[in-house]
Amino acid sequence: MILSFKHTDGCLTIKDGELKGFTIAGADKKWQWATARIEGEAVVVSNPDVPTPVAVRYGWADHPDCNLFNGAGLPASPFRTDDW
Repeated sequence: MILSFKHTDGCLTIKDGELKGFTIAGADKKWQWATARIEGEAVVVSNPDVPTPVAVRYGWADHPDCNLFNGAGLPASPFRTDDW
């Protein structure tokens, strides 16, 4: 799944290693931890166990471990693309 972002201040960045905090689900609504990578001003999220993703969540936990920031150093807010 490809996620586009506004207000990137020119770029997206990662602090401390690989992107963290993303989960992905298919039509079965079963959430799996996902790998994510930055491509320009977008993030590509995937998991081989979810071949046809329909929803992504970022930082969707009580104490999320997240590390996605914009070019101004501001963190991405937790979000979800589903309404289940």
